[in-house]
Amino acid sequence: MKKILIVGSGGQIGTELVKKLRATYGNENVVASDLRPLTGERYNIDTIYNLAAILSATAEKNPMLGWNVGIGSLVNCLETARIFNCAVFTPSSIGAFGASTPHDNTPQDTIQRPNTIYGVTKVTGELLSDYYFTRFGVDTRSVRFPGLISNLTLPGGGTTDYAVEIYYAAVKGEKFYCPISKGTYMDMMYMPDALDAMVDIMEADPSKLVHRNSFNVTAMSFDPEIIYNAIKKYYPNFEMEYKFDPIRQAIADSWPNKMDDSCARKEWGWNPKYDLDKMTVDMIETLKKKLL
Repeated sequence: MKKILIVGSGGQIGTELVKKLRATYGNENVVASDLRPLTGERYNIDTIYNLAAILSATAEKNPMLGWNVGIGSLVNCLETARIFNCAVFTPSSIGAFGASTPHDNTPQDTIQRPNTIYGVTKVTGELLSDYYFTRFGVDTRSVRFPGLISNLTLPGGGTTDYAVEIYYAAVKGEKFYCPISKGTYMDMMYMPDALDAMVDIMEADPSKLVHRNSFNVTAMSFDPEIIYNAIKKYYPNFEMEYKFDPIRQAIADSWPNKMDDSCARKEWGWNPKYDLDKMTVDMIETLKKKLL
């Protein structure tokens, strides 16, 4: 049975991953940590999920904080893993790509020249993780997440967060002001699929992994108008107005419209369960119980 440490457990992903892993491996086998250090016990950790990061739009306001959190935490995790023989999962992102990357069916292996500090940390993280695998034999694995949509944790400064905020506005009966322009397509994924991806890749047979850091994964691709119309099926009077944020828009314009995740499907069986319509039904039902 794995003994798992989650670094950054209080964030958007970590909050839900703790529940997922404890349900899978047992409470006693999953240690959740965040800004407060762990004290007083030895846990015999063999797997680390490193989730510490400053999200894209927020990191652009304080680039050095974005770098120090993203890379500092990763180096600490990789060194700890090297010394104590642990496996390490660190999420990468569509932010690892840039304007010169092919935007449609973005290949698994392609040019990565991001123009944000968030993207720079993600590319650096992929390279460092591969280095620790080839140089020291550390079992590093990763996926490039698209925008993640959660019904539990509020967004925290990501470029794709509008796709969470729009559901909250609809359920609360508020007009939504969209920071991303019409026609801006980005990959997205519902959080239950993201949690499955993190568990499944760490359980995958290493002999079948051609790639490690990092796999493209996606579940759906849409622009603001498409998600707005999906929600209007259930809230016909819901209103949206475009009021774009130039920082977020510039970031979104540099990211893929849709990634090719065929390598993840072939090498470790990636297969998302939620499309836009199924996610919309679940988001609305969950948020109605939570907010009303």
